Amino acid sequence: MIKMKTFTSLLPHQEQAVEKLKHLKIGALYMEMGTGKTRTALELIKLRLAAGKVNRVIWLCPCNIKSDIRRGIREHSNLDDLGILDVVGIETLSSSVRECSRLLQIVQNNNTYLIVDESSLVKNHAALRTIHIQQLANTCVYKLILNGTPISRNEADLYAQWCILDWRILGYKSYYSFAANHLEIDDRGRIRRVLNTDYLAEKIAPYTYQIKKADCFKLPQKIYHLKYCTLTPQQDENYDQVLDKLLTSLDEMSNTAIYQLFGALQAIVSGYAIKIIYSGWHPHAIRCKYMDNPEDNPRLSALLSCIANNNDKTIIFCQYTEEIETITRLIRASGRSAVQFYGEMSITKRNVAIDAFRSDTQYFVANKSCGAFGLNLQFCHKIIFYSHDWNWGTRAQAEDRVHRLGQTHDVDITDICMDDSIDWQILRCLGNKENLSDKFKHEIGSLQKKDIRDFLRGKEVKHGKDLSKQKCV
Repeated sequence: MIKMKTFTSLLPHQEQAVEKLKHLKIGALYMEMGTGKTRTALELIKLRLAAGKVNRVIWLCPCNIKSDIRRGIREHSNLDDLGILDVVGIETLSSSVRECSRLLQIVQNNNTYLIVDESSLVKNHAALRTIHIQQLANTCVYKLILNGTPISRNEADLYAQWCILDWRILGYKSYYSFAANHLEIDDRGRIRRVLNTDYLAEKIAPYTYQIKKADCFKLPQKIYHLKYCTLTPQQDENYDQVLDKLLTSLDEMSNTAIYQLFGALQAIVSGYAIKIIYSGWHPHAIRCKYMDNPEDNPRLSALLSCIANNNDKTIIFCQYTEEIETITRLIRASGRSAVQFYGEMSITKRNVAIDAFRSDTQYFVANKSCGAFGLNLQFCHKIIFYSHDWNWGTRAQAEDRVHRLGQTHDVDITDICMDDSIDWQILRCLGNKENLSDKFKHEIGSLQKKDIRDFLRGKEVKHGKDLSKQKCV
């Protein structure tokens, strides 16, 4: 028996979670960001160790939060000092045969408790990481998945996550059996809707504990603002040119054509020039030089206006690496401190950046897909979304890096929005908690091509109620 100690007490909702799952070999903690998934999981691990059921723990999580997970584990327990814990990046299981072999050897030679943190990252049943995690899970008796919500897009996300726990819970050995009973697919291969969702909810309920922040404790409010900017004449002309040329490729409404159109328009409003080249009859959008001078780039100018008199620690979320590098350079040139955080940086450099921001650095300039998961940054209460993507799930994760247990200030959130552009549609869908790519496919499929131009200029929703709730900076 291995004796594990915990240093902090459970909150009432965490006690409820432990009480429900402590007698089960497998389980799912769907606890919103900031409600203490890590602390709750540690209590379940402690009980298994004390009972002699397990003697090793593998904790899988996104690579960029490994240090944060270890920091949280050390804050609440001595588990990291016992020599039985491996914290491994989920992405590593896609690329490292050696690491996969090492972990497989661990689970074959030990009674291992497998923790899959941010399990929404393994929702694709065919992905290499999912296949390797499934191989580990097949050998483990005790397994736990952690995530903020059961689904990020639709109920189809459940299949791979629950197969890791036990395929018998949902009752389908293969994804194709699951799809045949629950997914309605359109003629373009897209999920139109999920069927028999009550059956899925009923099946997972006995093994699930789910809680929202609002049900646990009262946090300070989120206060939203909009900062508007306007395309330059050159950007406006480029936007129209790209619309004209890429709309011709939407005849079959393929995913590739739709994503190319949206990606090109987003790049223009960010500050890139887009050039269209042709391969046969097919157009391709090529990103050209980024406008890194605030005098030329209205989005940069709007950002600098937002932070001109700011004295607080602030997170700035961006979509492109060039944005991160340019913004960091401009902030430093103004005599203030800033660190970068994005996927191409090594884990070591990312950890240095986080530590600097925790210390005396004022600005944390990050890619949302990299910085939105797992980081505990509640010592900061200001966020600026400089540019946007279509996924409400990652947006919610990004906001809740600071809007979580331990936050003592109202959280101030500013969106920079380019007038008469795709930004309007992005913010509308984020305001409605929708995944933008799915919404676009549905709405554009029902529009005449002559109406799509207005749709992508945001004219129909510009003064919609979802945006009117936000304050113009």
